[in-house]
Amino acid sequence: MTEKFLDALISSLEDRRPVAVATVIAASDDGPIGNKALVWLDQNPLGELGLGGLEARVLEEARTVLEGRNHQVLVYDSETGQVKVFVEVQQRPPDLVIVGAGHIAMPLARLGTLCDFTVTVLDDRPQFANRQRFPQADTVLTLPLQATMRKWAAAGRLDLDTFVVLVTRGHQHDIDCLLEILDQPLAYIGMIGSRRRVRTVFDLLSTEMGIPPEAFDRVHAPIGLDIGARTPAEIAICIMAEIINVRRSGPAPSISDERK
Repeated sequence: MTEKFLDALISSLEDRRPVAVATVIAASDDGPIGNKALVWLDQNPLGELGLGGLEARVLEEARTVLEGRNHQVLVYDSETGQVKVFVEVQQRPPDLVIVGAGHIAMPLARLGTLCDFTVTVLDDRPQFANRQRFPQADTVLTLPLQATMRKWAAAGRLDLDTFVVLVTRGHQHDIDCLLEILDQPLAYIGMIGSRRRVRTVFDLLSTEMGIPPEAFDRVHAPIGLDIGARTPAEIAICIMAEIINVRRSGPAPSISDERK
């Protein structure tokens, strides 16, 4: 691994850019074994695998592996024998963005920190979004809700390692923020609300704004897993359980599955 290669890898990790290391682990001759290439989603690879005519295909499929965020061994049968390339996705701490700093957000921020998420809390009310209420959060911001979500979406601040929970003080604020991020490539969008309320709002948005009903399928609303939660702490647990379930591809059904 050259210094240039290592510097590029470290720089990508520090900047929270998705990156993977592709390594040849088997080939018909020993020549390319051990060769590495860095693969990004938004720029050309760095390094060569030494696979000749197969190189471009392997690097493109390595980029697809990176999009899926899971390590994978790519296997190819060539005229000279089998080639295997291990694509190691460099894991970044997942981001938990909690929009709304009310009574559910406090225990949810603590749980997020406990589960090794980088936690950001956003609210437009300084009496709620402050360090006294969220000492464990990595970032606590007092900013306009909808405008901030729009700005983050435009700037690419939200990505496939980002889990967004909409728990603002009012359903209209939740909807306003949801519409800003609905098309973003997020790992998770959860929004609080009763079954009846959520269904009514989504039907209304489809009718009045022409949003395809299936666009809401990715939204976990009502939010969480059904564990009979009642208190803010219990609701925070059911939300965090759903986030872990999504992140780890767990088998537990979500409350929102009933809506889809």
